[in-house]
Amino acid sequence: MPTKEVLLEVQNMYKNFGATVALNNVSFTLNRGVVCGLIGENGSGKSTVSSIAAGMQPPTKGSMKFKGEPWAPPSMLYAEKHGIGMIVQEAGTIPNITVAENIFLGHEAMFKQGPIINRAKMMAATRELLEGLGITNIQADQPVRELDMQQRKVVEIAKCMYWKPEILIVDETSTALSQDGREFLYSIMAAQRDNNRSVIFISHDLDEMMEQCDELTVLRDGVIIGTVQKADYEPSLIRRMMIGREIQGNYYRDDFDGYSDEVVLKADCITTMEDLLCFDLELHKGEILGIGGLSQCGMHTVGRALFGLEKLVDGKVTLKDGTKINNTRTAIKNRMGYVSKNRDTESLGLSASIMENIASTGYDINRWHGPGPLISNRKEKDYVDEQVKELSIKCASKYHNVNTLSGGNKQKVVFGKWIAPDSEILILDCPTRGVDVGVKAAMYQLMYRMKKAGKSILLISEELQELIGMSDRVLIMKDGEVRLEMMRTEGLTEQKLIEYMI
Repeated sequence: MPTKEVLLEVQNMYKNFGATVALNNVSFTLNRGVVCGLIGENGSGKSTVSSIAAGMQPPTKGSMKFKGEPWAPPSMLYAEKHGIGMIVQEAGTIPNITVAENIFLGHEAMFKQGPIINRAKMMAATRELLEGLGITNIQADQPVRELDMQQRKVVEIAKCMYWKPEILIVDETSTALSQDGREFLYSIMAAQRDNNRSVIFISHDLDEMMEQCDELTVLRDGVIIGTVQKADYEPSLIRRMMIGREIQGNYYRDDFDGYSDEVVLKADCITTMEDLLCFDLELHKGEILGIGGLSQCGMHTVGRALFGLEKLVDGKVTLKDGTKINNTRTAIKNRMGYVSKNRDTESLGLSASIMENIASTGYDINRWHGPGPLISNRKEKDYVDEQVKELSIKCASKYHNVNTLSGGNKQKVVFGKWIAPDSEILILDCPTRGVDVGVKAAMYQLMYRMKKAGKSILLISEELQELIGMSDRVLIMKDGEVRLEMMRTEGLTEQKLIEYMI
């Protein structure tokens, strides 16, 4: 049995971002040999306290002890070298350098021979690391830009594990992984426990947390609400601790309303450079059309192609009036919106403000008295304020940069961009990835209101329950083709869909 030695102790920690209080007198301990889950709504402080422990940023006030000694890491490089490694929620790799260079970024001096870095030695160390972790589909000398999102996350995991961390912090990583990738991550976490090391695991998937964690520490609004041991897990209790009230229902639709026969968007035998070969699709007015499958089935390419982001080799995408969607400019002009799975690289300007991000879709709407280059400041301010209020975007000011927001509030800004111009067609690619149960519920309610208002939604998701719960019609893809089409019925189950995915 692992000892109950305290490995990390956080004492009376505060963290402020301007007027926003991210942590408010947080104290907790992490023992050896434990997988501890941090859970709470977006903005509750989970990532903040973890990033402070990992050296990403300092606290405003408070202290830490690691292995009984004062702990105030000046950087993430220092922290990982001395026993705490963190896999961050967003992209943690650099695309234009190799896997090996990413893994040893900041530690190149290990391979120096005089003034020269011995790259052959670095490559050999990387190959040994990858082989030791059982990673066979990634090469040490491969540029990271050639890897998909899951493989990039695996590189980040390998980077952390090179240093044999006493504490591995996993921040919203599993959402970027397929089931195979998740099993790999879970095996790493289990090995940490078995070797009397520890894990801090952050996820919004409560079932996953209860399955993988020995204990759950709940945060709400920057305050520790309490810790629940595995023997005492009860979903309704944990949700109530997270949001301060009982959540009723399962967030999804409970109706079986249909949709119009009118086709508002059509893909006619579209073919892309990869994934899609003569692919057809029709989206109707007032329909939520769900598309699911394994991560490489081609469903993400469908969304990009319909919005004009993916070049078509053949075929066409047309609106009900015959307009061809050849590029994003035409799509936006015709009141289409697109929420990308890759939020931080394709949907947001992270270094820009909330105001600038939401206002970016309203330049034509907010012009000063008709045509011309001038924007009405008042109209633009009202345009943004309405979305901040309606979507309950948690921020001290709309002029704050988006990169200061939690994942859920970032996603609300993305939604706000496309709701503000009154988009008639929304393409949503994994829209609830990395957001908490409260934000999910709000997004599902918003989608249903849009459907009832006659808007059309293409919902691409890797969560089968989400597809079943929200869609009027579900398409299951495999190898770039539709293998199953199912209408919304009471008898639709995950098992029926999975048969056609694998």
